[in-house]
Amino acid sequence: MLLTPLPLIVLVNAAQAGGSRRPGLRLAGEAVILLLPGLVVVLGILYGLAALGTPAAGPGAMAYGFGVALAGAVAGAVGTPLAVNTLARRLPIDPENLVHRLALVMTVGLVALQLVTQLTNDVLAQEAAGPPLTRLDLLAQELPFLLAAVLGVGFWTRRPGRAVTSRLGIVIPRPWQLLLALAAAGVFYAFGVGSDALAQWLTPGLANAANGRIFGGLNNPLGIATIALAPGICEELFFRGALQPRLGLLWPALVFASVHTQYGLSLDALAVLVLAFGLGVLRRLTNTTTTAICHVAYNALVGVGIGWLGWPLAVGIEIVLVVAAVLTTWVVKRPVRE
Repeated sequence: MLLTPLPLIVLVNAAQAGGSRRPGLRLAGEAVILLLPGLVVVLGILYGLAALGTPAAGPGAMAYGFGVALAGAVAGAVGTPLAVNTLARRLPIDPENLVHRLALVMTVGLVALQLVTQLTNDVLAQEAAGPPLTRLDLLAQELPFLLAAVLGVGFWTRRPGRAVTSRLGIVIPRPWQLLLALAAAGVFYAFGVGSDALAQWLTPGLANAANGRIFGGLNNPLGIATIALAPGICEELFFRGALQPRLGLLWPALVFASVHTQYGLSLDALAVLVLAFGLGVLRRLTNTTTTAICHVAYNALVGVGIGWLGWPLAVGIEIVLVVAAVLTTWVVKRPVRE
């Protein structure tokens, strides 16, 4: 299911590349942007009507169906020329670019669908009831983000390979960027530990079941490596590499938080949003390679953990990293006086 949008992404990129030379392809791209939300509306209404005619399904199923229809309608409205032209005043998008319009429609639809799912289903209970994730499960979840990023910026249709890496912000990191990434990972980890402690105090045990499902089958060296590398690389290429340069800092962070639905509408989900915003700031200051290193390091810290005896050493290392990162960044970024 996660691979379903990829052919549509390729089609719209090809239509954008064809321009006025291929009016039929352009028309097909326009049709995808208009008909995709319409199809979601129709499916949502049919699901809601079916639930309405099945008393055993309950009001939640009916609300979910009509909520899906509403989500499709909202996504379709965002793709209209009026909405795109309005958003183009605040975002670095081209209203005539079909790829930009599709990105808006699909991300708005994704966030709306996730919100409907959260409001009409007990997401935490569903996560807890599922089997523990395996390394293959995690790769199957993350690789579509990598493919969407590479195909979304026009690989094979609009850009050659080197231009794709440049557009995605993939570079060889400089030493100061590496230091900044590791220092930021430590700060993010400390924030995550603090927010998790606060969540356990205010809502004890709310997300423990979901976390147990995620990490229960991956609590080994290969599993931790997969947790660190797969989301750290694939998600950063998509959210910070492909989306952020066109959709701004805040919206990709919201989309990122919305796909981490295992935490439900909770303090943990809010913490994910804050971390996503922090990664977005890091991307704006540096590049996607740096944010990927930071994300990988953060996930590795979460997977390995730091015991109470290790905290003094960890704090000392973090202080050294922060000081080194600040000093080297200041040296690199300071203006040169003639």
